[in-house]
Amino acid sequence: MATTHAGSTERYWYEPVEVLPPGETLRETLDALNMSQAQLAVRAGLSTKHINQIIQGQAVLTHETAITLERVTGVPARFWNELESRYRDHLTREQEREKLSTHVEWLRRMPIAALRKLGRITADHTDEPRTLQQALNFFGVAGIEAWEEVWANPAANYLKSAAFTVDPGAMAAWLRLGEIEATNIRCQPFDRARLKSVLPQLRELTVLPPADFEPRMRQLCADAGVAVVLVREIAGCRASGATRWLSPSKVVVQLSLRGKRNDKFWFAFFHELGHVLLHGKRSVFIEAEDIAKPGNGSSDEEAEANKFAADLLIPPTYRSELIGLNPWNPRQVRAFADRLGVAPAIVAGRLQFELKDYRFGKDLFEKYELMD
Repeated sequence: MATTHAGSTERYWYEPVEVLPPGETLRETLDALNMSQAQLAVRAGLSTKHINQIIQGQAVLTHETAITLERVTGVPARFWNELESRYRDHLTREQEREKLSTHVEWLRRMPIAALRKLGRITADHTDEPRTLQQALNFFGVAGIEAWEEVWANPAANYLKSAAFTVDPGAMAAWLRLGEIEATNIRCQPFDRARLKSVLPQLRELTVLPPADFEPRMRQLCADAGVAVVLVREIAGCRASGATRWLSPSKVVVQLSLRGKRNDKFWFAFFHELGHVLLHGKRSVFIEAEDIAKPGNGSSDEEAEANKFAADLLIPPTYRSELIGLNPWNPRQVRAFADRLGVAPAIVAGRLQFELKDYRFGKDLFEKYELMD
């Protein structure tokens, strides 16, 4: 299975430590032309003081001045404009770095080491202001307050209801990685009826190996307006899945493979589709590792999504027959799964949940891995 950060269109560019003002180039040009500042001032119709201020980087080299310099020196105006633009951009970024230096404590809340490993942060670890700039670039926000609004608030309900410690920064980074990947997936506008119609086909994929089911799963969902992304868990995140809408016509279903067992993967997948079909477009749903465990899906919406997934994988009409299976007889479990058209692990996992006994069925479970 492919990791979701591969293929991202996000780019990082070189930021020079120092950029000289265009006046330095103007000084060199005058030297090459054997022209003094006073002579340039006369030819350009500008004061000597103004020419000196441009050379010292104290005055802005305007577009009008660039055209004037082109006529006097023969150097194209676009060249002077580019030098000035780069210099002013550099000054602005340096000023921003100074402002951000008072907020570097925020970095302690972020999984910077993990983002470095993924290539999302490239600044030297000793350069905290630049690291902070790149972290904000990664999250797609202008500042710390915007980060709180965009990334901290959506995860608040999950963090409050989680029965274990969750790292908000890790959660936000994991969600952002999914968002980046989802923007690279072409989807048709969301179509509820189409998504419902492909549920049986998606269910049939549970018996296939990842190399076969993954592209088919993604395509079936994309055709219905659902971008399915698989993002390796970031330490401290502890989420198995999430659902959120990027726009009214595109929804993201994000899975982490936390737990790795195939029955948990498929339950999480259909649980998220339950949110897509049953609940509003303004809500963000984030799930714990074992969604079906009591306490990990305490809200009404989570209970509804659990029921949706459970009933889709094993319809309620088969429950009595399911409970009557001998869980210690793998042949019997496989035969029942074959009749239902689902992976044996799904039946075994459901039996464990129903009987509250997790000792049996180990030979029926498969583990999925995200490939780098």
